[in-house]
Amino acid sequence: MPLMTYLEAISDALRWEMRRDERVFLIGEDIGVYGGAFKVTKGFLEEFGPERVLDAPISEAAIIGAAIGAALDGLRPVVEMQFMDFITDGFNQIVNVAGTTAYRWGIGVPFVVRGPSGGGVGANPFHSRNPENWFVHATGLKVVCPAFPADAKGLLLASIRDDNPVLFFEHKGLYRKIRQDVPEGDYVVPLGQAAVVREGNDVTVVAYGSAVHMALDAADQLAATGISVEVLDIRTLVPFDEATVFASVRKTGRVVIAHEAVLTGGFGGEIAARIAQHCFEWLDAPIQRVAAFDAPTPFAPTLEQAVLPNAATIKAAVEKALRY
Repeated sequence: MPLMTYLEAISDALRWEMRRDERVFLIGEDIGVYGGAFKVTKGFLEEFGPERVLDAPISEAAIIGAAIGAALDGLRPVVEMQFMDFITDGFNQIVNVAGTTAYRWGIGVPFVVRGPSGGGVGANPFHSRNPENWFVHATGLKVVCPAFPADAKGLLLASIRDDNPVLFFEHKGLYRKIRQDVPEGDYVVPLGQAAVVREGNDVTVVAYGSAVHMALDAADQLAATGISVEVLDIRTLVPFDEATVFASVRKTGRVVIAHEAVLTGGFGGEIAARIAQHCFEWLDAPIQRVAAFDAPTPFAPTLEQAVLPNAATIKAAVEKALRY
């Protein structure tokens, strides 16, 4: 298996699926001649041509609307948002059109909206948001947040092949930071299956995206003091794998939930509510949540680091759960 960065694995998935299925095409801003803001689609225009790699005007609503129309006509579009922050310009198209079509018309809308999200890279409030939970609340959409290169490839292939609209959030801070052996060829990771990325017995940390790596770092530090932390990567928010999460919580009796998105309205609250409802009698301590402050992401690196969660805040939450 070749060693790939998170970004290379995403690019590999797109290239593989475009070669396999001629219905798949890409549309977005600067994805053709320029190769994308982060170079995910570098070389795609030369291989697949301008009819399958479409450089679009700066109008997210128009891009997403065109993709929905193409999906309804039998194609499988993959939309790139240059930054997921700007998905708000196409919010109506995603939530009110794509998300309800299966209910209104009884037909699927097989398209993916993918792009970079998250902070930690000094990209200011307009390029650092984690907006995944807006779409969890909307019905009819699937929401994917991979943390590792192999999952990024496998989940993206599953998303493109899904007959429902899928929002695919790629943490930009992981693009070139994380490397992993990635299976070659047709490698699919089913949507809706969480992964136990580290086994433990004392406390469960439930996370996704960048927070998975923070949790693993915290678990390494805690292991040196004799504390055994189990780390779960839920991978997809919708569908959500309750069974794997509940099994871990019932084993350890203590749980910390971590994500980079802001605390209020974050998906951690939904996870906590389900655990409280279904696993209350197994809990030995209150559920702890770790997230970003309820504030825009600052541009200044020191302020950004103060606002976002990290391994230290997860470690402190684990220790608090264990003290109870």
